[in-house]
Amino acid sequence: MISFLMSIVALLLGYAIYGGIVDRWFGPDPKRVTPAVRMQDGVDFVPLPWHKIFLIQFLNIAGLGPIFGAIMGALFGPSAFLWIVLGSIFAGGVHDYFSGMLSIRHDGKSIPEVVGIYLGDNARQVMRVFSTVLLVLVGVVFMAGPAGLLSNLDGFAGNGLLGNKHFWLWIIIAYYFIATVLPVDKLISKIYPLFGAVLLIMAFGVGGGLIATGAPIPELGTAVVHPKGLPIWPFLFITIACGAISGFHATQSPLMARCLHPEIHGRKVFYGSMIAEGLVALIWAAAAMAFFPKGILGLNEVLSQGGPGLVVKDISIGLMGTVGGMLAIIGVIACPITSGDTAFRSVRLIVADTLNISQKDKKNRLLIALPIFLVGYALTLVDFSIIWRYFAFANQALATIVLWTAAQYMRVHGRNYLFIVTPAVFMTAVCTTYITMAGEGLGLSSSIGYPVGIACAVLAGATFFMKGKGKAQAQNA
Repeated sequence: MISFLMSIVALLLGYAIYGGIVDRWFGPDPKRVTPAVRMQDGVDFVPLPWHKIFLIQFLNIAGLGPIFGAIMGALFGPSAFLWIVLGSIFAGGVHDYFSGMLSIRHDGKSIPEVVGIYLGDNARQVMRVFSTVLLVLVGVVFMAGPAGLLSNLDGFAGNGLLGNKHFWLWIIIAYYFIATVLPVDKLISKIYPLFGAVLLIMAFGVGGGLIATGAPIPELGTAVVHPKGLPIWPFLFITIACGAISGFHATQSPLMARCLHPEIHGRKVFYGSMIAEGLVALIWAAAAMAFFPKGILGLNEVLSQGGPGLVVKDISIGLMGTVGGMLAIIGVIACPITSGDTAFRSVRLIVADTLNISQKDKKNRLLIALPIFLVGYALTLVDFSIIWRYFAFANQALATIVLWTAAQYMRVHGRNYLFIVTPAVFMTAVCTTYITMAGEGLGLSSSIGYPVGIACAVLAGATFFMKGKGKAQAQNA
């Protein structure tokens, strides 16, 4: 329990201290007119209050990741606490802050366009494809996951239409389509802050239940062997993504960058929502380790029977009773749904930025959205576990590219950039080691994967330091 409580305190101190340092190094300008005001169009560029943007951003980035990912990461034991805390403060918070603030500094552009400015046109083209693929995968994961949870709710399971996963899938797709094409202030800004608050309340309810019952949460230093024998390096750092650092967040930050004014609220919105997500991941990781009678072995048994969805159901009802548990489960269902729709919305904006298509006209929004959703539905027919594995790797690879972009921005402007280079090098090693060793990658042994990962990280760092100071067009941002 002590390690868990200390981890919570560390996350809060990380926001207060390190978040303030990062903000100062970047240098937000309270007098700069942001795109939300300067480019206001009533569709995507709409000024909103910072507290509302924070809750929307938090809900957008949360999804299933900090819950399902933390539950599966709990199989690695208390080392998951360290990664969530250190990752959120020194990597994820920095990543989210810069992806939002750089979008603000560049007319609210989507992340591929920002990457292209600082890493070159080739990087821009790669990121356009990479981001679109990742976001469609996210949308698919967040269609299938909630549909499965809804069809298995008590009273729905085995109950004809309501127990049919495909029925709920079509309901979710219809909602996603509407949310993707409507102006941001018509639906998202009205109900998402409420759902964001519910998600936080749900997490604190689970966390409070753990503390009140004196749950046997293992302490740091407890020896744990993953039930499948997976090594902590690099698999833990891929498994727990959204609760520590996630490239998906970089695709969501520009949505809120188009609504934020003035810049000085960036730390609260972007860095703050990452820390809030870290708290959610921390709570669910602790609950997964401590709730079941046989600890992590018991967790593995439940995962093998019904996946993380069953874990959520058992923990929620066990800690908060039937009513509280069902409310928590509904919150877990709403959470990915409200991230999936913004994933598809981000795809629409990336395609629009790439093809320079105005989104003020509803016809243009429909023209882009229709083929995206056809592809998304087709992917729901693929095995969910396969989609999730490729999403996890693509997610962390995108985060790595964004970190290198942020480091280049700071170097171009003659500011401290080593605090970004450090997590960028680390994540380069994680991603290259993982794809070398994982079954969906090359499937090679650790004796090959570890040296390859280290070599790639060193090469990436050396290339960055030897490269020139970037393009002149970036100087005034």
